[in-house]
This record gives sequence, C-alpha cells and structure tokens, in this order.
Amino acid sequence: MAIFRRLFFSAFAALCVATLCLSACSLDSRQYARIVTPYGDMRVLLYDETPQHRDNFIKLASEGYYDSLLFHRVIEGFMIQGGDPDSKGSPAGMPLGNGGPGYTLPAEIGAPHLRGTLAAARTSDAINPKRNSSGSQFYIVQGQVADPGYLDNIERSKGFTYNEAQRELYTTIGGTPQLDGDYTVFGEVVEGLEVIDKIAAVAVDRGNRPTEDVPMRVIVE
Repeated sequence: MAIFRRLFFSAFAALCVATLCLSACSLDSRQYARIVTPYGDMRVLLYDETPQHRDNFIKLASEGYYDSLLFHRVIEGFMIQGGDPDSKGSPAGMPLGNGGPGYTLPAEIGAPHLRGTLAAARTSDAINPKRNSSGSQFYIVQGQVADPGYLDNIERSKGFTYNEAQRELYTTIGGTPQLDGDYTVFGEVVEGLEVIDKIAAVAVDRGNRPTEDVPMRVIVE
C-alpha cells in the first residue's frame, strides 16, 4: 500500500508539473515568426505595441510573400535588410530597395534599435515627413556597442532621454541608437542572433548587395 501511495503521488506530481507547463505556455499569446536563411534560422517576436506592423508582417508571411526574396542590402556593423519583392530572381548587379506591396504603413515609432531588433525600412524624411514605413521591407539590427558619450549626444540632438536599462543594453550588447525616433521597431530576434553576424559578414558589391544571394523564407508560428 505504501508503494502504491508513493507511485500515485509521484504520478500526480508529474501531472501537476505538466499542467503548469501547459498553462504557462498557453499564457504566451504573443506572435512569433521564423526567418529561414542559408545561414540558419532567426526566430522573431513581433511586438503587440506595434499592431499594424505586426499584423501586416503576419499577413505577408502567411501569403508566402517573402519566400525567395533576398537580403539585398548588408552593412556589417549596422544591419541586414530585405523584403523587396523586386529582389526575387533579380540578376546580379540589379539595383534593389525600391519595391514594395503598393502601400505604406503609418509610423508606430517607440522601441529602441538594440542588437537583434526588427524594424521597418522607409523612404527619407524629404519625401516622407510622416515617416511611414515600407509595406514589406525590413531590416534587422546588428549594430555596435555604444559609448555613453555617444548616447548623450543622441539625447541632446533628438530631445529624448534613455532610461537606465536602455543605456545598459546599448553599452553592452549594442545597437544603432542613431536610428531611434526615426524608424519603427516592431520586433526582435529571440533565437538565432548569430545568424545576423553570419549574414552581415558576407562579401558585398559597391551597392552593399551580397555578391552571393542570401534568400529568405518567413514562416508564421
């Protein structure tokens, strides 16, 4: 009987742990996507705080829009950019970066450009004063570790203040703080940060296009 009780309570405890794990998992209602590349996969969390960008990215990915598009602009120490529909099957040397789905998205600017963040590309302020985002093109930040004095200069020039946590992250993991306040960050890489570095290190031509194509596929999870 004692053995039976021990077995019963062991099984009950295991069931409770499994139930708690399932409950915890079910509480995570956030949206994720996986960007598949020849250099590995990047799993990205899409921010609920930028619902228009989140929903648009999910819609395009679900439709297969990004399949076989390229990371067409790569700048080591800065970022990797893709999502131009004109890049699919494009010949070497073809200028890229102007394509899109035929619409833009209203800016949802807020989050900082830390290493691994996913942000929307856009045209310049001169022709886009509202800073609307491209409907499909995005970039993923590689960035560099920032000096505290550099952050001070950005605060003075842009008129905002970084909190202590943001300063800590910029001065340890890095990013591209010079873009803060100007572009919409709508997600972050939560798995596969090393893939950013691998893609950022590829050889590029004078237009920053990789000399060997880096295609992508985006899968909604």
